[in-house]
Amino acid sequence: MLAMGARAPEFTLPDQDGQSVSLSTLLGHGSLILYFYPADFTPGCTREACALRDLHSEILAAGLTVAGVSPQDPATHRAFREKHRLPFTLLSDVDKFVIRMYEVRGPLGFGVRRGTYLIDQARYIRGAVLADFRIAEHEDFVRKAVALSASGATTRAQRLPST
Repeated sequence: MLAMGARAPEFTLPDQDGQSVSLSTLLGHGSLILYFYPADFTPGCTREACALRDLHSEILAAGLTVAGVSPQDPATHRAFREKHRLPFTLLSDVDKFVIRMYEVRGPLGFGVRRGTYLIDQARYIRGAVLADFRIAEHEDFVRKAVALSASGATTRAQRLPST
């Protein structure tokens, strides 16, 4: 994973509707929870996405946005998003270019590791968690990010602890 305090690499990927979305665009409304996941419609990834869906009003109230990245195509993302009523953007990284940039490639280059970043509007990483099979750790990380953002504490001097 990228280190806390590092600059998050800029990227542009197609969303679930095939529209190009950049990191800068995602950060246009505030800090971002950017999460990487292996695949749409798998049990663990569905559980994680639905947990973020259920926290979405709190995430927005704290001034954060959320976006997910995985290697499925936009049509698969659109179906996954519609089936589970996901209110956030899903980005398609078929070539795993961004997955490599954010250092969440699976072992030996196969698959994608489950990783979540908190990125501020200046593109600095304020926190990160890598927990492949411990989905509850990602939910806890997001809850802490929401609490810190709601209190206005996501400055460079006060970062979210990584797990």
